[in-house]
Amino acid sequence: MAKRRPRAVRKRAPVTFDTVRSLGLGLPGAEEGTTYRTPALKVRGKMFACLASHKSAEPNTLAVRIDFDRRDELIAEDPDTYYLKDHYVNYPVVLVRLNRVDPDALRELLVIGWRNVLRTAKPRGGRARKRIGLLSLT
Repeated sequence: MAKRRPRAVRKRAPVTFDTVRSLGLGLPGAEEGTTYRTPALKVRGKMFACLASHKSAEPNTLAVRIDFDRRDELIAEDPDTYYLKDHYVNYPVVLVRLNRVDPDALRELLVIGWRNVLRTAKPRGGRARKRIGLLSLT
């Protein structure tokens, strides 16, 4: 009887802020900037994702704008990937361990953050601009 060869495990590239940047900048109106001196993604001048800057956050953590109920669901479903620290409790963000998040889940999360900002942010510049639609990108 022939021995079976173990299947090759396909390693995925580690998720970094470069991954976040390339996924996030694909969203309409998204731009790169900074928030609290850390790299961030913004739409209409408002942050929808950034590297967590508070000392309580673990290294290599992303903060993504999300409503409180959705945040609680994510943390309950996958506490190894999503978490919260006291400093962030009153902010509508979830903390994401980049070394644990699946790239597809990250893309979906960035779309959620982008949509949340679009729902609340007014166009910049005080003049009428073409409206960025809330696309179904999921």
